Amino acid sequence: MFARKILVVEDEKIIASNIRKSLQKLGYSVSEITQSGEEAIKKVAETHPNLVLIDICLAGEINGVHVADIIQNHFHVPVVYITECSECKTLYKNQLSEPFNYIVKPFIESDLQFAVEMALYKHQSKKILYEEKQRLAAIINSMGCAVIVTYANGCIQMMNSTAELITGWKQSEALGKDLIEVVKLVDKDVEETIANLATNVIGAGKILDLPENSTLITKDGKEIAIGDNLAPIRDRNGNITGAVLVFQDITKRKQTEAQLIRNAFYDGLTALPNRVLFLDRLRQTIERSKRRSDYYFAVLFLDLDGFKEINDRFGHGIGDDFLVAIARRLESCLRGGDTVARFGGDEFTVLLEDIKDITDATNVAKRIQESLRSPLNLNGYELSTTASIGITWNFSSYEEPATLLRDADIAMYRAKRQGKATYAIFS
Repeated sequence: MFARKILVVEDEKIIASNIRKSLQKLGYSVSEITQSGEEAIKKVAETHPNLVLIDICLAGEINGVHVADIIQNHFHVPVVYITECSECKTLYKNQLSEPFNYIVKPFIESDLQFAVEMALYKHQSKKILYEEKQRLAAIINSMGCAVIVTYANGCIQMMNSTAELITGWKQSEALGKDLIEVVKLVDKDVEETIANLATNVIGAGKILDLPENSTLITKDGKEIAIGDNLAPIRDRNGNITGAVLVFQDITKRKQTEAQLIRNAFYDGLTALPNRVLFLDRLRQTIERSKRRSDYYFAVLFLDLDGFKEINDRFGHGIGDDFLVAIARRLESCLRGGDTVARFGGDEFTVLLEDIKDITDATNVAKRIQESLRSPLNLNGYELSTTASIGITWNFSSYEEPATLLRDADIAMYRAKRQGKATYAIFS
């Protein structure tokens, strides 16, 4: 093992020589002794010592404190001060306040060895800690997720570059701020601000997921959907020392989910609820009617009269535009809480909830017929249609949506046989 190199910076030759002899006796290598600060800086750059012993009251243009600052900050070499007078200790009390960073003259060899070894140990420990922090920072910054670490009081200790990008805050701005000040979250399900999640997770002592519809309000006021979780940070003894928030921008995922839901429950052409969603709402309505004896509802089953001829004569493009226009007409005939769906082809269904009696349903059927009679101007063509409408309502105890729809369909065909452009009530 190589002897560790020590540079002695002492302007008193006898003391410098004695220090050199003691260090060599203890097994250290002392190849250089310098008397000035300028020479010391030059020697550090040339020889790269493991440690520098420097007289804090060094004479010359640059004093020992200034030289030590340059050596430690620019060359990252540990320094041990040498001092002897109380005046120096008073004058440089800030520099000599750290334990084991100085030795008082005159000293015995064991004290010298202890001071040197402690300085080398502290430097090595700091180096390892710094390298570990750098490695951890590199890992965190390479993550695709945003990461924010807080102290136990919920204030920010660090954040990675992804967190800076998403929140709009620089780490230098955010350090020491309360997490809720930088990560402003709103639960969109209830439109309420979410409290400081760091203090919540620290109190709970376990991993917590972000609320399902968490929205981050960025520094510039932009809203971003985010998701993931928080976890408590524990020391070796299991004590919670802070929290780590890991999150990511899930705006695209939310948009994809919304599109998938729309594809599953809404008609791609007319944007009306489709068969699946209509049956689900009808099932819920049937269950509601079972709990309330005075709750009435009705279903209208519509089939457009003569749509096939329009499609054949003007083409599918005009036919599709015609169905979209009809969908808007049907919506305009209903209340806000009612549902109109495209059941397939040119068939539509309507769910009228909380009606007084069958008259409410027949009035809607009449209103629909009246609306459809008004011509539509599509691509220069003036088109109009009528509809055959079958009506059923919960005068009897329907258990399944399919049964109710079957009866409405039967009534619709009865209306067709009666000459179209009319409605029929299932009985």
